Amino acid sequence: MLEIKLRKKTKTTLSKVILFGAFFIITTVILFPLFSLILSSFRPGRDLMRFGITFASIQPTGLMFDNYPPLFFTGESNYLFWLQNSVLLVLFQTVISIFFSSLVGYGLAIYKFKGKKLLFAIVLVMMITPIQILILPLYKIMISLKIMNTYLAIILPFIISPFAVFFFRQYSLGLPRALLDAARIDGVSEIGIYFRIMTPLLKPAFGAMAILESLRSWNSYLWPLIVLRTSKMFTLPIGLNALITPYGNNYDLLISGSVVATVPIIVIFIIFQKYFISGLSVGSVKG
Repeated sequence: MLEIKLRKKTKTTLSKVILFGAFFIITTVILFPLFSLILSSFRPGRDLMRFGITFASIQPTGLMFDNYPPLFFTGESNYLFWLQNSVLLVLFQTVISIFFSSLVGYGLAIYKFKGKKLLFAIVLVMMITPIQILILPLYKIMISLKIMNTYLAIILPFIISPFAVFFFRQYSLGLPRALLDAARIDGVSEIGIYFRIMTPLLKPAFGAMAILESLRSWNSYLWPLIVLRTSKMFTLPIGLNALITPYGNNYDLLISGSVVATVPIIVIFIIFQKYFISGLSVGSVKG
């Protein structure tokens, strides 16, 4: 018996070591590009373009801090405008999209009405429809509304996110219906039920969608590129891409600006991380 227990303990320990080693290798592979980018931001940008990412390039020696001050303290760079524009757009788009998408998803899950299945089918179709197909009709609509080169043109087409609607619908299917019935008996209105009773229960879903929607808005490139015309109104993805020109490639600002651009998303993830896993796991198993 003792020998059997020792064998089981040895197998368990060996399994843990193998699992830890596998996770360590995967984590290293994932974080290596980010680590090399951070170190490259403290070196001349032309070195990364000439020699690429090598083991010599990730040595923490010969670092300098000349690439970061031009981002914020020179009049030649519009980086501060781009950063400010991106942050404001992420805040507005995320809050508005989550609010309206949660209402639609909650309604599809809780209420019974004519055309409910058709509406949900339309949501599923929109989820798998590439944005490139919608660019031309959206562009014509923005022109007819005379809101080109405005942030409203960026926010308006994506007020409701099909994926967020689907996610909130799946999550809301698991909400306790007994609370709904009890609130209705007490005379609480449907709006009151949503905001006073259901909203606290939807916190994990809000947290998960806050991360995913803010990431989508932060990385959005194609649609803002089509809508915006003024350099100072650019978002970070467009502005950083504008640094690469046929007449001179400013890799120093490009690399250091890319590093700074990762900070807001990391902060958002840290804030909502406790809701992220629970929100995704619960919402994914409801049918």
